Amino acid sequence: MQSLEAELEQARGLSVSELADAIESIGFECTRCGACCTAETNDDGAGSNTDAGTTEAHTATVFPDEVRTLLEGAGEEDSDDEPRELAADGATADEWRDVARPMPYGLAEGEDGDLEGETFEWALQTTGCGDCVFYEEDEQGVGGCVAHEDRPLICRTYPFSVALAGTSQPMGEAVDEEGLVRAHECEGLGRDISRADAEDLAAALKERAVRELEEAIGVRDNYEPASPDRGEVVVHDSEGAKRPDGTPVEE
Repeated sequence: MQSLEAELEQARGLSVSELADAIESIGFECTRCGACCTAETNDDGAGSNTDAGTTEAHTATVFPDEVRTLLEGAGEEDSDDEPRELAADGATADEWRDVARPMPYGLAEGEDGDLEGETFEWALQTTGCGDCVFYEEDEQGVGGCVAHEDRPLICRTYPFSVALAGTSQPMGEAVDEEGLVRAHECEGLGRDISRADAEDLAAALKERAVRELEEAIGVRDNYEPASPDRGEVVVHDSEGAKRPDGTPVEE
């Protein structure tokens, strides 16, 4: 198996031009349908551990510095000269937990029903309905992101990923591929995309591949096994072990 360091060098050597060629070949235009920002409804239960008719919360990985960028942007004015608000309850974000939550994978439900244990990533926070807190719809039902300029790399590159073993494949199985580029389910696939937009997307895709591997190496190098008390969660990221509110776990 190739080391994370070797994969990082491979990611750093990716050609933006070749990635853009692949994206152009596949084609993409965002339709603002909101599917990538909202909870997923499980209609028939096929291939899932959930019951038919249930929903699975929106899950998108976010790096620690991206959380801080979103927090910093929360107090800034948007294009309408109004402070940015979270779609969840209209409150301006000022705390880590307003933006991010521990990735649920690897956690278990404790006796009191709360999640507990250790996990290794952060996910964007969700509303009570399972939608991303930064997602909102206008009066015509067209979806949008209230933090669009500060959105994480995983959101900037949806629905594409790079087929490197050390990078994440967060959208399930690929429905199309070209070279190292994988395209995941999205109604915007197959549409015309300009060369400039393809190159911008390709540059973000390369940056994401590099950042994911750097984060994985940081997690590995800074990992110290934790022993969370019952009902507690510890998140291990590249900066060390943290509580769900983003504060470091005391040694």
